[in-house]
Amino acid sequence: MFRAFCGGYNHLVARGFESKQVESQQEEAARPKATGKPLSPAQMERLDRVRTLELSRARLLADLQRATNAAHRRMLEQAVEALNAQLGSLNPDP
Repeated sequence: MFRAFCGGYNHLVARGFESKQVESQQEEAARPKATGKPLSPAQMERLDRVRTLELSRARLLADLQRATNAAHRRMLEQAVEALNAQLGSLNPDP
């Protein structure tokens, strides 16, 4: 009897998850797509680099919030500063 209950529960959970996944896919498909001129390979590479640096920065900031050791915090702060400098060089202000 326990097996039947677990099988039914897992079936319902999986089914609910699938419907949410389908819903998110439909929302994504309905979103308007950016229709601008295509980016050059150099622009695409720069954009990819900026996104990578931004993700790294976000991870470092999250790690910094959890860090308790002073030396580790200093290391993370220096890494964030280095990423900020790299992002600044890729995104010069007019």
